[in-house]
Amino acid sequence: MSIAFLLTTLVVVATPGTGAVYSIAAGLSRGTKAGIVAALGCTLGVVPHMVAAITGLAAILNASAIAFQTIKWLGVAYLVYLAWQTLRDRSLIDVEKSPAPVSFWRTIRTAVLINLLNPKLTIFFLAFLPQFVPAGSTNSTGHMVLLSLVFMALTLVVFAIYGVFAATMRTQVISRPRVMAWLRRTFAATYVLLAGRLALESR
Repeated sequence: MSIAFLLTTLVVVATPGTGAVYSIAAGLSRGTKAGIVAALGCTLGVVPHMVAAITGLAAILNASAIAFQTIKWLGVAYLVYLAWQTLRDRSLIDVEKSPAPVSFWRTIRTAVLINLLNPKLTIFFLAFLPQFVPAGSTNSTGHMVLLSLVFMALTLVVFAIYGVFAATMRTQVISRPRVMAWLRRTFAATYVLLAGRLALESR
């Protein structure tokens, strides 16, 4: 496994996106456990894209305008929904001294959907991973699986760091309602911006 692959993957994963934003929001609102659970969910959301790339479904997605547009607009709609929920439901971002128990499956479900409804991730896997499979390899599928697992591991670690770091900042904002109002609007606006960026994506 090349250093180039690890560095490129780290840059891709560390670049702020929907998964990072959600992990930060979860850590800030519900603490360390929620941030880590969100990171885990975002990582699990990579699995369908990995399978699609390895089995060739990504090529179909890339070739089919209808399939690509359908998944893309579902992703856009979901991000807009998250923005609306963030503004409407204060519990999604409000920081409490004694937060309610984390709903594991709710956090996992939201995190998985965030990554699942992003067709660009499947195409990224299709275009990115094969570049690091040794030429003439007799087990290219095995190499793709290994590279995908490394990608997922780095995703989990980086997003967990985001979530844990956000959790350490909770005490700085617990007693500052204005800060929480600003954060709620900021997260909502970020989801809208990410939705807009996804809406403008083409194959």
